[in-house]
Amino acid sequence: MSSAVVTLKSGRDRSVRQRHPRLFAGAIKEISGRPKDGDVVDVTDNRSEWLARGVINQQAQIAVRLLTWARDEVIDEAFWRRRVHAAIARRKRDPALAHTNAIRWVFGESDGLPGLIVDGYADVLVVEISALVAWRALPVLTDALNETLSPRQIRWRADEERLSREFGGTLPRAVRAALSEAAPAEPVEIGERGLRFWVNPAGGQKTGFYLDQRDNRARVAAYCQGATVLNAFAYTGAFGLHALVGGATRVVNVDSSGEALALAERNLALNGGLGAGRRYECVEADVFDYLRGLRDCGERFDVVILDPPKFAHHPGQVERAARAYKDLNRVGMSIVEPGGILATFSCSGVVDAALFQKIVFSAALEAGRDARVIERLTQASDHPVLLTFPESEYLKGLICRIE
Repeated sequence: MSSAVVTLKSGRDRSVRQRHPRLFAGAIKEISGRPKDGDVVDVTDNRSEWLARGVINQQAQIAVRLLTWARDEVIDEAFWRRRVHAAIARRKRDPALAHTNAIRWVFGESDGLPGLIVDGYADVLVVEISALVAWRALPVLTDALNETLSPRQIRWRADEERLSREFGGTLPRAVRAALSEAAPAEPVEIGERGLRFWVNPAGGQKTGFYLDQRDNRARVAAYCQGATVLNAFAYTGAFGLHALVGGATRVVNVDSSGEALALAERNLALNGGLGAGRRYECVEADVFDYLRGLRDCGERFDVVILDPPKFAHHPGQVERAARAYKDLNRVGMSIVEPGGILATFSCSGVVDAALFQKIVFSAALEAGRDARVIERLTQASDHPVLLTFPESEYLKGLICRIE
């Protein structure tokens, strides 16, 4: 056992027994052994029965990141190496990833590595840190990544909002500096289902590309034969290029970032004659305003794709996010041709699939449209959902036929 022990309050051990990887401060009765933040601790119930082992952080609401429920498993360098090797091995065995060299190699708690995201873009890795436990283990984690993937370069990023909370609200200067190393000078070229894309790991959204939407891009493209397509919140145009592959006659990409749309134009050029004879447009605008403008002038599309950024980061923002999703989907439906397709998504983990469907239902009522769900979508397989950690399922999407 560890020399430090966290004892739980009576009746607060259920989630630990069910192997949920997060232990919140409110469940703790007492801490013995005077551990420092980042130390390994054992967790017991209020009768001193051993339950699990993890890493403590007394500055954070998530007080212990639980790592093992095997009493004889030691959390040392070999432990971290095993976890990294296992995560990578799972992806290498995944047939769904055979068509791409852009892969999420590590997905936090789903791979038993809390606070760690590792995305691979060809031979460049982007490593994002969001928890003290991953920050403390970073040297051995880096060694393990180099051993298994042999990257040409590793780019470090901090999820500043989450990581700051791990340090009591302010990210230490040394941590910020260490996770802000020089980025690759040029974008990295990746491949996905025969398409090629430029990815900017230096300053792009997420770690540079929306890997979680990989399979969904192909599903939406299946509805685009002969269609006019509006790709809202287009970023660098991945949904739009897949729509062209699917046979779209016109694609309009709308995003508020001119820099992202410039990369979307480069991505079209990278794919040779894909856009020949078809209209491929990039519009820099506030998406909500642009959609309202289309509605007001009566313009409609056969397929409308709504892939907004996260509207809710924590439960306190759900109500506001629900209003935004409803407004977006109401306006989005109003510009879908009768019999056309709405592909709508939410990446807000605190907005679950049931609530999201209710929001889309309400939007349809207010828009005066009939909406039929014909497909339900989720995140790609390199973003696995750990059943003991339902929070790992965050992306949900609906493909609806709109009448």
